Amino acid sequence: MSGSDGECQSSGMLSKNQLLHLFDRFAFLTSQPEVKKRIADAVDDKQEAVAVTTAIQEEIFLEMGVDPRFGLACLGRVNMAYENDQDLMIRFYGFVVKEELACEEAELGPDNFAEKMEMQLKLQEQQLEMLKHMRKFHLDDQSTILENLHQQMEAANFDDESSVFSVEQIQDIVRRRVTPVFRLRILS
Repeated sequence: MSGSDGECQSSGMLSKNQLLHLFDRFAFLTSQPEVKKRIADAVDDKQEAVAVTTAIQEEIFLEMGVDPRFGLACLGRVNMAYENDQDLMIRFYGFVVKEELACEEAELGPDNFAEKMEMQLKLQEQQLEMLKHMRKFHLDDQSTILENLHQQMEAANFDDESSVFSVEQIQDIVRRRVTPVFRLRILS
């Protein structure tokens, strides 16, 4: 499909197949070294990385025979048009994440980006271990742990490192929850 003849789709909504093609093509292109360099060069020239990823999306739309402005507008309506299509929504959010990662890699550079991804992976492993440990407790205890975790994250302005409790911290939260509070009753 080519949009060079001026007869590009410019009404309605993109179909599921069109969106899936866009998502797949974008993921493929942004994984290519020459496209990564294109985004990084733009950042080096003080341009916004997202301007380049948007231009790439526009190029894909033209390949598909879709007016780029219309295609971009459709992306803004995917949540409403396909809210009941769980598979498509998962793919859409993957597409959004792929764009964010492409921009971040260009802005940080390959080495710093790799280091950040490694730190993210370690954090996710810690979170998984924390969740596995939490599952050993009763649901009420799990709720209390999650409440405490939310409070900790809020206090730390949702910093990544605040999203994990150690085994000792979890045990302390549960211990405090089950420790009875004794009150002296004055007999009259």
